[in-house]
Parts: sequence; C-alpha cells; structure tokens
Amino acid sequence: MTRLFTTYRTLESRPDSYQDWYQQANLLKEREDYQEALLSYEKALEYYPSDYWAWYKRGMTLEQLGRYEEAAMSYRYASQMRPHNYWAWYDCGCVYLENLQEYSQAIFCFEQALAVNPDDYWSWYRKGDAFKASGNLEEALNNYQKAFDLKPGDYWALYQQGVILQELGRLQEAVKYYAQALEIEIDDDYAWYNQACCYASLGQNEQALNSLEEAIYFYPQIYLSLAQTNPVFEELRQEQRFDELLHQYQDEEVEY
Repeated sequence: MTRLFTTYRTLESRPDSYQDWYQQANLLKEREDYQEALLSYEKALEYYPSDYWAWYKRGMTLEQLGRYEEAAMSYRYASQMRPHNYWAWYDCGCVYLENLQEYSQAIFCFEQALAVNPDDYWSWYRKGDAFKASGNLEEALNNYQKAFDLKPGDYWALYQQGVILQELGRLQEAVKYYAQALEIEIDDDYAWYNQACCYASLGQNEQALNSLEEAIYFYPQIYLSLAQTNPVFEELRQEQRFDELLHQYQDEEVEY
C-alpha cells in the first residue's frame, strides 16, 4: 500500500513521467485493480507510445477485463514494437484461439512465436488446437506430433493425436496412441473410453469391454450411461460380459 501511495505522490509532482505511470500500472495490476491499471498503462503510453512492455501488459490487463478484441490488438502493437519477442505473439494467439475463435489469426500468431522459438512445445501444441478447432485435422495431427517430438512422454500430445486419428477414422492407429497415453496416465477415463469406442468400431469386442470397464471404474455414473446409449456399443451390448458388468455396478450401488 505504501509503494502505491508513494507512486501517486510522485505523479502529483511529475504527471508527465512515463516511468511512474508504468510502475503505478504494475502495482495496480498486482492488486487486481485492472480498470485503474489499464488507465495508468494508457497514460504511460501517451508519453512513450513505442514501449513494448506497456502495450504487452495493457493486453494482459484487457484480458482480465474480458475485453478480448482490444487485448489482441494491444498484443499486436507490442509485437510491432518487438517483432522478435515470443510472448506477445504467443499470448495474442491464445486470445484469438480461446476467446475470439479466430483460428486463422491464432495460427498466424503461433507461427510468429515459432519463428522466434522453433523448439517451443506450447506454440506447436496450441497451433494444433487451432487447426483442430478450424477442422483441419491433418495439420492438427502434424502439429501435435511436433509438440510430442519436443516433449517426449507428454500425455496430452499423445492423447490429442489419438483423438484426431479417431476422428479421421484411422482407428487402429488411434488405439495405439491411446495405449501409449495410458502408459503415462493410467487413470485417464477419457482415453479409456475413447479407446473402447475405437475397439468397438473395429469389432474387437473383448478389448472394447476391457477398456470400457476401466472407464466405468473411474466414473460409473457417466460411463454406464454411455455404455447403454452410445450406438457404437450396440453389438457389445449383446455380450454376456456386458450384462455382468452392468449388474456388478448396479449391485454395488444397492449395497452402498
């Protein structure tokens, strides 16, 4: 509190001081007083309009305020000040991807971030997310693979490749990626369930039941319902073991 008061006192005597407005903005941002922080960053930029950090942190502040279009533009201005700075490009890409759903813009920003740091796992991964969201599954797969190459043993890059391969109908490949992912995170119900769906589509009922049973173990209410309603398990529902699985959990619920 004392630091903030001291800064305000400085501004009373030197209202044209960029550095003081900028420091005040940082203090206000730390206090999560984002509206006042924004005003101070903008005041700082009046005196030093080419400052990378003021534009960048203005973008961060606008994100906190939910003003995403303006946040993206602020990051873009920061990138103009320092085209070879990774963070403004990356954060701008995330805003376009997550908040604005402008996927081509997101891809462009992640490409610029990768031009600065070609070995960055996150830019490859998020670029994969952007391609996936835009419906370009082959490019999404390619980017998730590059992310995995940079971070071997990463669960999420493996899992996303499984999801894409499943959507592309390359089910046997999808099964292998889910299996690799489950070697890393054995308790992931999504991977077990998706793997069960792939096996069922391939007519490999025993493997489908094995995977489905694992998914049900983690979240019985969710996956018992899906097991009984998802058309992909139609053939599976004719199996005696399927009935035994249902009765097992129904009996457990009664005992509980």
